[in-house]
Amino acid sequence: MKLTTYNIQYGFGADGLYSLTRIADTIRDRDLIAVQEVDRHWSRTNHDDQPAILSALLPDHHMVYAPAFDMALPGERQKRRQFGPLILSRWPILWSRTWPLPKRRMLDPINTQTAALEAVIAHPSGPIKLVNIHLAHVGVEERLDQIAFLKRVLGNPIAEGGPWSGTDDEPTRNWTEGEAEPPNPTRAIWAGDFNMEPGSAEYRALLGQTPYHPGARYADGLTDPAAGLGLHTHVKDIACEIRLRQLDHIFLTPDLAPHVARVWPDTANLASDHFPLHLDLTL
Repeated sequence: MKLTTYNIQYGFGADGLYSLTRIADTIRDRDLIAVQEVDRHWSRTNHDDQPAILSALLPDHHMVYAPAFDMALPGERQKRRQFGPLILSRWPILWSRTWPLPKRRMLDPINTQTAALEAVIAHPSGPIKLVNIHLAHVGVEERLDQIAFLKRVLGNPIAEGGPWSGTDDEPTRNWTEGEAEPPNPTRAIWAGDFNMEPGSAEYRALLGQTPYHPGARYADGLTDPAAGLGLHTHVKDIACEIRLRQLDHIFLTPDLAPHVARVWPDTANLASDHFPLHLDLTL
């Protein structure tokens, strides 16, 4: 399985050029892709329907889009201005749901609603879950709130079940469409723009680590296949200093860790202000 997480900055590259074709070309040969910052009907991107355009550019992939928020578009009745994460998969996406993340009102700078898109993929080796996550870009405490929320709502898939469960006692209403209960697998990939660096408080909270027990792993925790590699996925001028940061991550449930073949960022790619982060799994 060839997996990628990619914050596309709604199609604007590090060179300031807007091109969804460059984005599509970057991920065309990848099997499973978590994409963040996807626009629909914003003036900054020519009012493009980016999910529709990406779907047309990548016809071999299934797609789900989850607006983190939705705004009225002045003068329009049928169109809405939307922004959020998107998942592309070479295999069918059995089901998905959206989790709006906790948010704090900010006075300066701007702070926007973000979301996690949870999807279960019909991989040939069995169902596998991908959670596409975009955490808050400013506040540490806000990100810690969001991580705690995600661990709470996604922490026990067996007990929770999928989007529906139980006996259909209203068969004439076709709640199940004759299908079996959807799977909610425990093996999972959490990928996206976490806006945190390795070793940060948020990073330790996500992996269940403390400063006093570095490398500690709980049975229900996540693992970082890039731990200790010193990767960077984002370059930014902060206070007149160029900083190389790893803000994008791919985390795995422990059962997937033995299948990691390679993890690397494409630091030569200028199609966004983030670099795509790739992971190959032997599944």
